[in-house]
Amino acid sequence: MSNNDILKKLRVALQLRDDEILRILKLVNFEISKGELGALFRNEDHPNFKKCGDQILRNFLNGLVIHLRGPKDDKKDRLPNL
Repeated sequence: MSNNDILKKLRVALQLRDDEILRILKLVNFEISKGELGALFRNEDHPNFKKCGDQILRNFLNGLVIHLRGPKDDKKDRLPNL
């Protein structure tokens, strides 16, 4: 399964629109254009198809965590010193 397939399946499963995906990417300071995002969802045989790299998928997943859980609170998540 390619990164493009994973991104497509997450978009469908979470019912995300393109503008929502772009906002999720902005949460981790990663910006791409709407055209570039559309190219990730095209069929592989389409002339404007763009392969989804590891960096795009990684940033989307990190942004998705922030989107769903909220920003990380360092004080709460720290382990006590033993």
